[in-house]
Amino acid sequence: MGLVGVDDSVVARLKRGGVSFEVLVDPSGAESLRSGEGGVGLEDVLAVEDVFVDARAGDRPAVSDLVKVFGTSDVLEVARRVVCDGEIHLTTLQRKRIQEEKTRRVVSFIARNAVNPQTGAPHPPERVERAMGEAGVSIDPLKGVDEQVNLVMKAIRPIIPIRFEEVDVAVKVSSLFGGRVHGVVSGFGRILREEWQDDGSWIGVVRLPAGLQDDFYSALNSLTRGEVETRLVKK
Repeated sequence: MGLVGVDDSVVARLKRGGVSFEVLVDPSGAESLRSGEGGVGLEDVLAVEDVFVDARAGDRPAVSDLVKVFGTSDVLEVARRVVCDGEIHLTTLQRKRIQEEKTRRVVSFIARNAVNPQTGAPHPPERVERAMGEAGVSIDPLKGVDEQVNLVMKAIRPIIPIRFEEVDVAVKVSSLFGGRVHGVVSGFGRILREEWQDDGSWIGVVRLPAGLQDDFYSALNSLTRGEVETRLVKK
């Protein structure tokens, strides 16, 4: 069994050779699998590890049909083909729920990774979402988040000044906190350089999305109780 219950699943359907092949899937997980998002496997998507000609009735196809159409009788391989190549049928309520969830993810990604190039400051999520409304752009529940971020950015640029930008921040932390700082900074971006000083302090240069600067400084201050030195490094 997958992570989704049968009652919460939807039908993914692929018609080939005059036969309809169906599987029961989690709609959001199925789209993540289709778009290649990391960490999502077929077992996370299927409500039932089987293939049907009528999923709701439980009718299964003949093995000969599987082999004829897909060249294999392996139901999991066939199920993967149905999920990746077939049509996913959503109810109105499911479509609305997935659209709202993906809209939140797109808005969050843009707010955390993009800035106003005029000020260098990130746009709050509310401003991003408002710009989306003014631009008349909406999220497709059956497309991946990564794919739609660029479409949204293109649509809202005439509304607000915005672009993706990274910054390099130099950090120095005393020996009291040096052992813990590495995990914090690596969670925000890429450590370009680092060095342990003779007194046990840690210095490094971290490249992170410009929109994460405030969260980054806040996390460092929380870790070190304010005993941290930071400065922006000009590229």
